[in-house]
Formats: sequence, structure tokens, C-alpha cells
Amino acid sequence: MTNTPRLTALDAVHRSLGATMTDFAGWDMPLRYGSERDEHNAVRTKAGLFDLSHMGEITVTGPQAADCLDFSLVGNIGGVAVGRARYTMICDEDGGILDDLIVYRLGETEYMVVANASNAQTVLDAIAARAGEFDAEVRDDRDAYALIAVQGPESPGILKSLTDADLDGLKYYAGLPGTVAGVPALIARTGYTGEDGFELFVAPQYAEKLWQALTEAGAPVGLVPAGLSCRDTLRLEAGMPLYGHELTTALTPFDAGLGRVVKFEKTSNGGNFVGRAALEAAAERAATNPPRKLVGLIAEGRRVPRAGFSVVADGKVVGEVTSGAPSPTLGKPIAIAYVDAAHAEPGTSGVGVDIRGTHEPYEVVALPFYKRQK
Repeated sequence: MTNTPRLTALDAVHRSLGATMTDFAGWDMPLRYGSERDEHNAVRTKAGLFDLSHMGEITVTGPQAADCLDFSLVGNIGGVAVGRARYTMICDEDGGILDDLIVYRLGETEYMVVANASNAQTVLDAIAARAGEFDAEVRDDRDAYALIAVQGPESPGILKSLTDADLDGLKYYAGLPGTVAGVPALIARTGYTGEDGFELFVAPQYAEKLWQALTEAGAPVGLVPAGLSCRDTLRLEAGMPLYGHELTTALTPFDAGLGRVVKFEKTSNGGNFVGRAALEAAAERAATNPPRKLVGLIAEGRRVPRAGFSVVADGKVVGEVTSGAPSPTLGKPIAIAYVDAAHAEPGTSGVGVDIRGTHEPYEVVALPFYKRQK
């Protein structure tokens, strides 16, 4: 017996555009519409339009919503101002990463947690279980939203033509309610591409109307529909982690080089949160005996590394590739890898990747590979 993939509210649109569809985290999603390289380059130079409706929205409300999230997550969520957002993580008692998240504070006592599609049920169950002692309601709102992203340097102009919301005053990692092409939306200045852009949370029944309005407004400046394939190469160039690759339950935030998201100094709940003791130990280990570091690798040749390939130096395995792909922007294969500290400094020589028995030379570089000009 096979499970039928879930369809987003834009499924018919994707098929009418000739998209190549793929099963992703239980959803039938557009992988590409034509050339993934062209879609990638459009986002870097013009704009791309993404359907991200597979992401998992979880609403937490009530007088102790902030305390509930401060206990459930590693970040200082109570310190987030209304209208702002924060990147954070949810960990298990052993400090392993269950997922990385964005949390939006929609009101004094209302928050929206956005989880990765593959982990949405896990995150929902974990927060619900941890909310037991708090005066807070945890609500599964995955069916309440479609999520459309417009990303790229032309995205502010495209969106301005469709809304009177104050986009100029909307900071990075902030959100505000507004109307876009007559559609009520939460307009968030967030994204996963390394470019400026916006994510629009709307009711599913408005998704097609909004997609078409954005398509028409963006056509004169080169906006194209963009699929999951180019979203992956865009985030890879921007050095952004992907759950299941750079982040897993086997790693703590400190192992992943993201210890900065853990806020031991938060005072709610007496400073207690799930995984605190394990994370304090992980922080101490990282300070005294640094774990493998997450680095960038740029190929000297043309062979593409893939997740799970060994990083080698002096005939020994010194790390492992977590993500790899050809980089349309750099014109070379690139990879993100966890590498022993002794071989992690940018410019370290003699490092390679074992690609089917051949040690291909790679240059160690600092992340990200690409950073947009502001």
C-alpha cells in the first residue's frame, strides 16, 4: 500500500506550467519548470516565484505562549518583538536537533512556528507535549496556509506594485499583515536563497489568485517560476543548512557550528528549557575540544561531490560531505562538509573528496560561497 502525496493549492498551476513534479516529504512538489540553471540565475539576477506550501505552520497562543516556546525551543522567543521573527531550533533532551525553525511573533500572545515539511509532525508533537504545564494552546495550522515566496533583487519592486504595505520599513526577519493583490497575507521578509525577498502566508483559496498576480507583475522584469531543485543550489551557495544534511538528531547546535542560536541567558522558566543540560555540556566540549567544523569546498575539477562522500587528506578520512552540487554562480562544483578542525582553515592544502575511489582536489573556503551585494 502506498501513501498518496499531498497536493498544494497550486498543484494545477504547476502542472499547467509543465513542471517536473517530485515527492518531497509526502508532498507532490515542483522540482523544476524547465532549466534549473536558468531558474537559479533568475533568482540571483532578477526574481523567482516559489510554492512553499509544504512547510509546516504551528500556532501557539495564550497568556503563557512565550514561556511555552522558551521552554520548548533553544532560543529566547519571549524577547522577540511583535512583528519580528527569529531563527531557532528545537532539540531533544540529549541536545540533538529535531528541526530548525523560524518563529514569528504575530501579537503579544500569538506566535507562528514554521517547521520543515519533513519534521512538521515531529515539531508539532514535541511542542504540544512540552506545553502541558503552560497556559497556552498549540494549534496545527498546516492546512490554514499556502506559502508563496518571491525572491531576488527585483522582488521588492514586484511586490510594491501589488501592495500598499510599508515594504521599505519591513526589516529582514520581520513580518506584517497586509493585502497583496487584494489577498490578505502575512508578508514576511525572510527566505532561503541568499537574496532579498518575501514569503507570503495566505489562505489556500487565495493562492492561485496571488500566484497569477505576482506572475503578471514580475513578467516585465524577468520573474520566473522556480522549483525545489534551484532552491537547493541557491541555499547551498548561501551556506544555509538543510535538515537531514547539515542538521540531524545526531548533532547538537554546537556540533553544527550554530551554537549562537542557543540562549542560555534567557530567564523565563527559571532559565530551564528542554535539552539545556546536554547543550551546556556540548558547549563546553566545543570550547575545549572543537568538533568537526562546517566548511565550504570548491572543486578544482568538474566532478560533483554528493552527501556522504568522504573528505580526505594525507590518505586519511578527515570529514564528510553533507551537501554538494554544481554552482551556477561560481561555475564550479561546490560542497558543504564537516571537516576535522586541523583541516578546516580556509586555504588548507592537500584536501580532497573521495569520488568513487578517486581523490579529487578541493579548496577549503569559509561559508557562504555567495553573499549578495546590499
